Amino acid sequence: MSNSAYNLIKNALDATELRQQMISSNIANVNTPDYKVNKVDFENRLEKAYEGIGMRKTNVRHIGIGNPDEVTAVVTKRTNSIVKENGNNVDIDMEMTDEAATSIQYNALITQLNAKYSMIHSAITK
Repeated sequence: MSNSAYNLIKNALDATELRQQMISSNIANVNTPDYKVNKVDFENRLEKAYEGIGMRKTNVRHIGIGNPDEVTAVVTKRTNSIVKENGNNVDIDMEMTDEAATSIQYNALITQLNAKYSMIHSAITK
């Protein structure tokens, strides 16, 4: 498996783990006044990197995305919606849906990683 493919899968797994943590935090704060939902942005950043829109790194100390396998997840707040009178914008149905989708995405990434390792194992042992 190429190093960039491994890095991309690793970063995607890290993003799904972070997303699960944020969903858990959102659910735990469902009744907290003025709590704003935490969202994880990974896929949009990855898409921009593939389109070449991401910032380029010209030095290792620069911030930016030079390659798609360098994309990492970023946590943002969703502030444009209010679900409850107390200012809390946690929609429990949306959070549960996001949790199920994140679980499916995580399982798909693990399956893909296992398939890549299986190919490497097969190539080594044959």
